[in-house]
This record gives sequence, C-alpha cells and structure tokens, in this order.
Amino acid sequence: MSDTSAGLAAEAARLDAADELRGKRDAFDLDDGVAYLDGNSLGALPRAVAPRLADVVGREWGRLRIRSWDESGWWSAPERVGDRVGRLVGAAPGQVVVGDSTSVNVFKAVVGAVRLAGEGRDEILVDAATFPTDGYIAESAARLTGCRIRAVPAAELGAAAGPRTAAALVNHVDYRTGRLHDLPGTTAALHAAGALAVWDVCHSAGALPVGLDAHGVDLAVGCTYKYLNGGPGSPAFLYARRDHQDRFDSPLPGWNSHADPFALEPAYTPADGAARGRTGTPEILSLLALDAALDVWDGVDLAAVRAKSLALTDFFLRCVAALVPPGRVEPVTPAAHAERGSQVSLRCPSGADAAMAALVERGVVGDYRRPDVLRFGFAPLYTGFADAERAARTLAEVL
Repeated sequence: MSDTSAGLAAEAARLDAADELRGKRDAFDLDDGVAYLDGNSLGALPRAVAPRLADVVGREWGRLRIRSWDESGWWSAPERVGDRVGRLVGAAPGQVVVGDSTSVNVFKAVVGAVRLAGEGRDEILVDAATFPTDGYIAESAARLTGCRIRAVPAAELGAAAGPRTAAALVNHVDYRTGRLHDLPGTTAALHAAGALAVWDVCHSAGALPVGLDAHGVDLAVGCTYKYLNGGPGSPAFLYARRDHQDRFDSPLPGWNSHADPFALEPAYTPADGAARGRTGTPEILSLLALDAALDVWDGVDLAAVRAKSLALTDFFLRCVAALVPPGRVEPVTPAAHAERGSQVSLRCPSGADAAMAALVERGVVGDYRRPDVLRFGFAPLYTGFADAERAARTLAEVL
C-alpha cells in the first residue's frame, strides 16, 4: 500500500470512529467483506425485517387470517406507515399514504395536479433529464388530460412556467449524475406562475432533509426500496399537501379510497385525507416489511444524515482524486454541497461496464449506467468511510 493510500485508510478509520451514526450499521445485515455502495438502487436489509415478516406470515396471516385486517392493523397500515415516511420527508401526519408503485403514484400525482390547476391551464412541464418512466407517464397524463407536454432542464422549470402551465414534474436528485435540484426555489417559482409542483423524491427520501411541508410542495412521490431500505419492490408513497386533499381527484379511484369502502356502492365518493390516494387492496407483506425497516430511523436526525452524506461523498471524491490514475474517470456529480445528493457518479470513458463488473467481483458493489457512468450510492446509516476509501482504492487497481 502506498503512503497516500495508507494515509487515506488511516483517515477513514478516524472518521469512522468519530461517526455519530456508526451504531446504526449494526442494525443492518451486512457482509464485512463487501463495500455496499448501491443503496441508491436497493437499500441493505435491516435485521428487524426477517423476524417481523416471520410473525406476519406465521401468526397474523397463518393463524389470525382475515381477522388481521382489524386486529393486526392491516387496514390502517397505508396511512400509519405513511406517517412514518412522512417524518423523513418533512410532512406532518395525515398527508402521506403508502401503496402502489412509484409509477402508479406519479400518474395519480400528475393527473391530479392538472385537475387541481383548473381551466385554462393545459401544459405539463417535465424535467428534461428525468428518469424515463416519469417522462413516459407524464406524456400519457398529457394525452389523457388534453395537455401539451414540454421538456425543460430542471434548473429552468420555474422560469419556463407560464399562464397555461398546470404543473411541473421534477426529480429532486438526478438519477444519473446525483445532482440535487433546487426544490424550494423551483417550487416557489412555479407557484408564482400559478402552477403546481410535483416532485419525485425517490433519490432523496432517507438521504437528506426534503422539507415537503416547509417548502409548500403540492404533490410528491417516492419509492421506499432505496435509502429507506424497504426491500425489493416495496410500495411507494404519495404525498398530497393538506390544503389540496379535499380537491385531489385521483385518476385511479378504487374501493380502498372510497369514503365507505365496505358499503360497496356503485357511485364513488372519495375518502377524506391521505386515504384518498389509495387505490386497491394494500400490499400487506411488503408494506409491513417496510414498516419494520423504518424502525432503524427511530431517533435519527435528518440533519446528521445529511452531514454524514456530504462528508462521505467529499471523502470519496478526495480518495478518487488521490488514487485513481489521472484521466481515467471524471466526476459528473457537482462539487457544491447545495447541488449534490447522496451519490457520486464518475464518467469512465473507457470500459465502464467492465470496470464495474471487476469492482463487484472484488467486493465493491456500485452500479453502471450506459454508456459510461459509474454510480456509487452512500447510505449514511450503514456506509462507512472505510467503504469509501476501499472503493476508491479498488477502482484505482481495476483501472
């Protein structure tokens, strides 16, 4: 090991020893031989999930069966778990419901936003670099509502909104580059134009303070299997600001969002509050796995999570600059803290796919986005500074 590498390894050890979140790592099922830096795609498994699911399957489903809808709280789980998620994205109780996929909730939110905007507003703006599914759904929502759609760079959405803009769909963090977009400023600019702000917070929920209430966001959606560690395919969430809820007109009304579901009436009457965002029968097994996973967040200060995220990504970038041969990779994640999420993306012009495959083989798990981007996600609850140093050192060896 070179002097530079040895010095960085020693610094990583000091930083890990001083980390106020270091005790949270023990709450996850992690292999000490692996630096897991793909929590921005799939979070690690919290240890509390397996025993909780065993109880749900064996006792609640196996013995109580249908009684569990009442006795085990299954029926109220979408709102109860929604409030737990809400705390992590800055939403007061009663505004978040958990259920359906991110894609389904994006559709509900965009169509619902257009309907809230009212007559004379027939334009939907979409982040030009959005995750593809968001773009597909925004186009479908535009066809359904008779709107035109316009793709605009995220930083320009506020300025692009005009008197005919109904809503804008924006990614809080760019999934390719890790760039953090200006949620407060963009939301305020959209409101000044009379438009609604719909935010996709998949890559920020659980990684940094989001502040949905504080910044007046109208509607928001997010997944729970990334930084929230809910497990593969865990249900997504929908946020509807309290003062919009009585007018939120979901394009997917279902019996679960009816004001009196068991009346089974032919005419639809929407429920009050966050329950209006429900559609069909809740995904109980995955929903309760998420509920157990959220236990790791009890008592956690999101400001401490953000501070560690920035320290980790700063340190990783410094290790890459010191250890990786010049010219082999180029950071595409912004250096400015105000513009950075909790991942670092490196452009690797030559052999990015092979480089990531070699990293994974050596126990450093990140991911690759075509054609040339290596992504490394830093989940502050369980990622350590030693993981960051090891990833940079292994990348240098691979390249």
